Amino acid sequence: MSNLESKLTDTRREFHRDPELGFNEVRTKARVAAYLRELGLEVHEGAGVVGVLKAGTGDRVIALRADMDALPITETSTHDYPSENPGVMHACGHDGHTTMLLGAAELLAGNPDFDGTVVFIFQPNEEHGLGALAMLEEGFVERFAPDEVYAIHNLPGLAEGEVATRYGQICASETLFEIQLNGQGGHASMPHTGVDVITVAAETVLALQTIVSRKLPPGAGVVVSVTEIVTDGQRNVLPGHAVLKGDIRAREPVDRERTGELMQQIVDGVAATHAIEATLTLNTEFIETINATDPVDAVARVAQSMGIKTNNECEPMSFSEDFAHFCQAVPGCFLLLGNGEHGAHAQPLHSSDYDFNDKLLTIGASFWQTLVRDRLPQVHS
Repeated sequence: MSNLESKLTDTRREFHRDPELGFNEVRTKARVAAYLRELGLEVHEGAGVVGVLKAGTGDRVIALRADMDALPITETSTHDYPSENPGVMHACGHDGHTTMLLGAAELLAGNPDFDGTVVFIFQPNEEHGLGALAMLEEGFVERFAPDEVYAIHNLPGLAEGEVATRYGQICASETLFEIQLNGQGGHASMPHTGVDVITVAAETVLALQTIVSRKLPPGAGVVVSVTEIVTDGQRNVLPGHAVLKGDIRAREPVDRERTGELMQQIVDGVAATHAIEATLTLNTEFIETINATDPVDAVARVAQSMGIKTNNECEPMSFSEDFAHFCQAVPGCFLLLGNGEHGAHAQPLHSSDYDFNDKLLTIGASFWQTLVRDRLPQVHS
């Protein structure tokens, strides 16, 4: 194991032992900022941490992003570096993403063989879709003026170190919904005297499934999921109030908007049928992640030059990514890096026994270094 590989492994496992939730990454941010300062980078701290490394006289700027936050999950892993914070763990690999980017900063600071500026973004609160927006609202684009932006996310089940990406939409949007049903509660033995919202809720759930199966084109890639039903009923009390919660995933803004319209029609129609009041609220926190052509070309070219198996026409992902907001502001590319096909490294993202594959740390750091050289080439006279 090389000195850098050993250092990055220790760093990643330190992050893993001390996970922090979104917008509370206090110790994580401090470690990241200290690491960058030791490398001699210009460091800016706000909602997240930004490191700036300049070389040569070029005016192009490339931004590389990693996410820092963990999840509210109790870890069940059997390795020797589990979370020491009860109920919180890095179950999505953000500890690895952060460490890979720190490794890239170390490689580039030690050998700044590029011409231009590299901006290293360490972003908070990706899991709730709020961190990228927070950094953008602080004026990230105006302050650092990136020409392109890139992000890596590990993917369990994909071969170790393999790169996958695609042109155009790569990650779905997520719209949270809540449906409030207000009927008339009553005695469980006399349902005819009130309006039992359990029945209305059940009818609504079933009707919502017709949006994907009957009202949108086949292959649209929309998913409508009711994930929670809460009522004020008891064992012998019919509820008069119910709340349905869930989310919508969509690949295209037009399908997202159409799904919202169809949901409203269904909620209004079922409520009218049963003569109750119903309200629907929609909140899109994650928009669709759209990759730009030139950055995808660059990712594929660089990966192939490194001998990495590459697929630049992968299927779009059903999960959501708030990197979408960076891609909306600046041309960008979101790419996936295989975490492995077997054992713990193939466990799903967000599972309590998931673990990031440390072999990716130097692969990812080297990929970032090579990408910077490709996008900010030195000019030799």
